[in-house]
Amino acid sequence: MTDLTLLRSFLEVAECGTITTAARRLFVTQPALSRRLQLLEADLDAPLFERTRQGVQLTEEGRLVQSAGRDLVERWERMQRAVTAASNMDEGTVRIGGGATAVAFLLPEAIAEFQRSRPGVLFQVKEAGSRDVERDVLEERLELGIVTLPTSSAEFEVRPLRTDRIVLVAAPDHPLASKTRISVAALQGQDLVGFESPSAIRSLIDGALREKGVQVHVVMELRSIPAILRMVRATDCLAFVSQLGVGEGPDGVRVIPVTGLKIQRRLAIIRKKGRPLSPAAAEFVQLLRRAR
Repeated sequence: MTDLTLLRSFLEVAECGTITTAARRLFVTQPALSRRLQLLEADLDAPLFERTRQGVQLTEEGRLVQSAGRDLVERWERMQRAVTAASNMDEGTVRIGGGATAVAFLLPEAIAEFQRSRPGVLFQVKEAGSRDVERDVLEERLELGIVTLPTSSAEFEVRPLRTDRIVLVAAPDHPLASKTRISVAALQGQDLVGFESPSAIRSLIDGALREKGVQVHVVMELRSIPAILRMVRATDCLAFVSQLGVGEGPDGVRVIPVTGLKIQRRLAIIRKKGRPLSPAAAEFVQLLRRAR
């Protein structure tokens, strides 16, 4: 017999005030319930009840056990509900993180589609850079992450998701916006709105420009694509952003093809090796990969 059974029996007697009534509620015999109370008193090495003609009364120790026991039983039952929900495809929580592109342009539609068939599943979404997401997955604050490859550790199970093209954008009245195509040399000395450094996408863009021998002036650093697109239009600066985000920002922002410059990254879903996914998280991974 578990200590929790003894504790629940004690709480029932404390509420009813008599062993006879509590035994009926618990569907046990009166001697069996009395035995449970004796076992609990022996475990705690303290008298919990005083027997009276009217029934039982709590001792001072009994009142302490009643107060703490209610909390213990409630916490146990909450844990049981959480475990049941985690093992149930239609309940539970999916904890996932990703960068600005994933959070703004990949996850919303995927989550909406998933919740149409699994409305009881809660999503906790964190927006952060790839390395921060990786750390949260390793430390099990997140079950899943969407990151830019390569990862910084071999401790991940990696599933490729999609290739993301990075394109140059400008406001419609920018001198380069009227061009059908520009050379990479035309970027020399241009003002750019960039992603935060040292994010994975920023490192990728900086590396591609450096390889071509082009120097630009990053005059501002922002995290989200919508914010970058609004700033491009307002300040007449250029920017490199994910093609997924073009068209989601202010009307009139133009994509400018650049001859000799191809920037793309591979996005992947990661999980910690050896850590089982909840049924809901495993199904969501399959949905993301089908939608790529």
